[in-house]
Parts: sequence; structure tokens; C-alpha cells
Amino acid sequence: MTKNKKVNAAILIIGNEILSGRTQDTNTTTLALWLNSIGVKVQEVRVIPDIENIIIETVNHLRKVSDYVFTTGGIGPTHDDITAQSISKAFGIKYEIHKEAYKILEAYYKPGEFNEGRQKMVWMPENANLILNPTSGAPGFNVENVFCLPGVPSILKSMLGGLKNRIVGGDPILSHTISLRTVESEIANSLTKVQDDNVDVEIGSYPFFQAGKLGVSIVIRSEDQSRIIKCNNQILKFVKEKNIEVVDR
Repeated sequence: MTKNKKVNAAILIIGNEILSGRTQDTNTTTLALWLNSIGVKVQEVRVIPDIENIIIETVNHLRKVSDYVFTTGGIGPTHDDITAQSISKAFGIKYEIHKEAYKILEAYYKPGEFNEGRQKMVWMPENANLILNPTSGAPGFNVENVFCLPGVPSILKSMLGGLKNRIVGGDPILSHTISLRTVESEIANSLTKVQDDNVDVEIGSYPFFQAGKLGVSIVIRSEDQSRIIKCNNQILKFVKEKNIEVVDR
């Protein structure tokens, strides 16, 4: 992959606790912001349960249609942590004790603490590449373009720095926001014309409620700053013509 090529990723959130609403997913935001910053655009996010055949089918689909796949969750020590085993089956490779991961965790825990449950965290697909974990010892791993990270948000966040050299992105995706005191219906036609005139730029409109009043934030996203400036000028032109107030958020 080279610079200027559009590089994309899919995020796969694995865990019954997310689907039940007991745990709030913040990993999607963390991963998407980080990936954008290194020029990788998230094109799809899925949330699935801890069910082996669903994990296998979803991973095998996403790894074929995406440059990168990031999974979160299901690599801990409990019975429902089945991501590593499922990834092994998805790739058709052996599920075994990873010798390097074993050494890392054996050194991390005090004598006697590296029990059978914790040893489950060193079972991985054969020849998986480790993703080091500076927070809690237990590493993640990747096989080809599938990167498996833990579900605990603070741990996941701490592991991203170690991944930067393994992910080849395109140009970083830039964004600019214009917030207006208006409603979407008032600007819809004008915004559509700007979008039609700038097909390579992503323009989104997002309603907000602030200080008891409605507003709309327009977000312009592109790898090219000059295209963002062009869209910004076109939007501000119709905003001025319609006498719409620009607000600071």
C-alpha cells in the first residue's frame, strides 16, 4: 500500500455485554479517531455476540473486503472469551500456546498467580504476531490483516501506539466543522448542491441542541485541505445569503 491510496478498515466489536446494553462501546470512537489520524478510513462497524460461527463468518467476510479488520473483546481468561479460537478457525490454522506470550505473562505475574485461567490468554492462532500490552501484560495479536485487541477501553487505547508501524495508511483524513443556528430542512437543498459539486469530499450534517436552541453542525472531511477550504467557502456563501447565524461550539 502506498500513500494517496484510499485505505479502509472494519471494526468488529465482539461481546454479549455490548449487545445487552450492560457495557457501553467506546472502543469504536477510540479506534476510528486513531485510524483517521493515520489515513485509514473506517467503512464499517459491526457488533456481534460471543458465538463462534458468527465470529468466523463475520471475520472471513470483513477481511476480504477491508484492508484491515480490528476486533475488540473476547481475548480474556473466561469461558466466553472465544475470539482467539474463532480467529484460528477462520484462517484454518492451529490454536496453540504462543511461546512468546507465555514468557511475557509468566514474567508479568507473581509466582503462583499465572494460573490455568490466565494461561488461557496465551492460546492463540499458530505463528500469530503479538501486539504488546503496556497496561495489563496480556498481549493482543494479529494474523495477516486481522488485529485482535482487548475489550477494556483503557487497555485497548494503551496498545495502539505499538501498532502504528504495522498499519500503512493513506493521507490523514482532515476535517472542518461549521456550526449554524438553523435546522436541516433550511439548508438541505443548498448543501446538496455543494456536495454534488465536490463529490470527492465527504459532507455530513448533524443536528444539535445548545442553550435551548436547535442548530446544525456541518462536517467537511477530505485528505486534501484545499478541497475543504473550497467547500467551506461555498457553504459560507449560502449561509450569508440566507442570513443564517454561525455559532461557536
